[in-house]
Amino acid sequence: MNILSGSQPHPLSGSLDDCVFCDIITGKAQGIVHYRDDDLIVIKNRLNWVPVMLLAMPTTHISQDDLWSSPMFSKLTEVALEMGHKFCPNGFRLLSNFGSEGLQSQSHGHLHVLGGMQLGLYV
Repeated sequence: MNILSGSQPHPLSGSLDDCVFCDIITGKAQGIVHYRDDDLIVIKNRLNWVPVMLLAMPTTHISQDDLWSSPMFSKLTEVALEMGHKFCPNGFRLLSNFGSEGLQSQSHGHLHVLGGMQLGLYV
């Protein structure tokens, strides 16, 4: 039971067994890597709704909620900012989705780096 909403846990609370991000991190699946260290990785999103769509995440499987309260979050935001400035010098957006109504599709906690064009009010 989710204490905040009174509902069942979100289905994305799953494990790394079916995590596409973990598969990319471990080399089981291909991905274009723009940054990697022992703790973090930044990959190109396979989606292309805007010219620059990067995903910044820890190299260990962690939920979106746990990521935001993790000591690693500060380092993740620094790297995401660095990638945003590198790939989108005229401006970018950092974004996270939480739960199905927030359009979260992956259980592995991550930040989106979006840019490369005038984004308008909403993306």
